[in-house]
Amino acid sequence: MKNTLNIKAINFNIKWKDKTANFLKIESILKHETADLFLLPEMFSTGFCMDAEEIADKNNETLNWLKKLANEKKAAICGSVSIQENEQYFNRMYFVKPDGEFEFYDKRHLFSYSGEDKVYTKGEIRKIVNFKGFRILLQVCYDLRFPVFARNRNDFDLILYVANWPESRISAWETLLKARAIENQSFVFGLNRIGTDGKNLVYPESSYCFDAEGKVISTLSSEIVSAELDLNQLQNFREKFPFLKDGDDFEINF
Repeated sequence: MKNTLNIKAINFNIKWKDKTANFLKIESILKHETADLFLLPEMFSTGFCMDAEEIADKNNETLNWLKKLANEKKAAICGSVSIQENEQYFNRMYFVKPDGEFEFYDKRHLFSYSGEDKVYTKGEIRKIVNFKGFRILLQVCYDLRFPVFARNRNDFDLILYVANWPESRISAWETLLKARAIENQSFVFGLNRIGTDGKNLVYPESSYCFDAEGKVISTLSSEIVSAELDLNQLQNFREKFPFLKDGDDFEINF
């Protein structure tokens, strides 16, 4: 029995601090698109911004929009946003299913170089979502640099990384995505934004999906990066090369 997951990722030029414009842009891009899962970049509604008091969702406005869009598209939608909860701010990655049910992951590794750790509160929970037979690990941008946190303990088949990763460090982004796929014998889909943000940082086209061998299996068409993942193919590869069972045991506190 074929077990596949069709993913379409939107790597668009996020309009700085303008939720309405970004919602309309995404709706326009997705108007005629179909998929099992639509993926959106890190802080897709505002750009990667430290002005949390100004931009953070306080009334679930982005979550409600995601639920509405997921219902209309009959697909899951995933991406991260700035939110306020109990007087704290989080860089929160939502995974919203077509029926409106959702799960979330709060970014654990906050980018101290930009002061993210001074504004946002780090997450404490490693999150794996089950969807259409795939076990999916949710990760945000800077998490990519920390392989122990993402180590596959035979508990996931796909890692989703959403990011605002600038041109000056893009080689690291591309290299680490491929490494995470190979070392975890997993699919890895890394979605980066494009364009220029409100701080004049430039983001080149750099979104990819890798298979467990480190091969790019995604294709680019305009602002859509697409990939179809075959779970049976992944399981066959793992059975042929059972490298994960030889890995080290880690005691991780999170």
